[in-house]
Amino acid sequence: MSKDSDSGSFTRGLFLGAFLGGVVGAVTALLLAPKSGAELRKDIAQKSVELYDKASDMLQTVEANVGDTVHSAVNEGKVRAANIVQSAKSQAEELMSNADAVLKEARSKVHNAKDSLGDRIQNVKDAAKAGVDAFRSEMDSNS
Repeated sequence: MSKDSDSGSFTRGLFLGAFLGGVVGAVTALLLAPKSGAELRKDIAQKSVELYDKASDMLQTVEANVGDTVHSAVNEGKVRAANIVQSAKSQAEELMSNADAVLKEARSKVHNAKDSLGDRIQNVKDAAKAGVDAFRSEMDSNS
């Protein structure tokens, strides 16, 4: 941006210098010319109108160029913002997808652990029942 603002300052300075130089040159030429007061006033008025028209044309050209530059910058900003938003959405979707995969994996592990724990509990119950049956059978044979 610094380069653009430096270029704008240079353009404005060049425009202002050319305009002021033209005005000073025109006034000096008119004042040094051997003419009557009425002719001199008429020439000054005519030169003033010409310089005003030139300045207006130059100003319109500069405004058009600046307007195009601003329009381009705004459009570029919109495109960059849209790209940033799209990138953020993509990253969010990827994070959500990864989180969903981790959650599914965790649920699967919990389910497998629950099934494994249920099998172990059943094995403990079966072992306890076998132990009780063996104890009863031993008691019955001793009695």
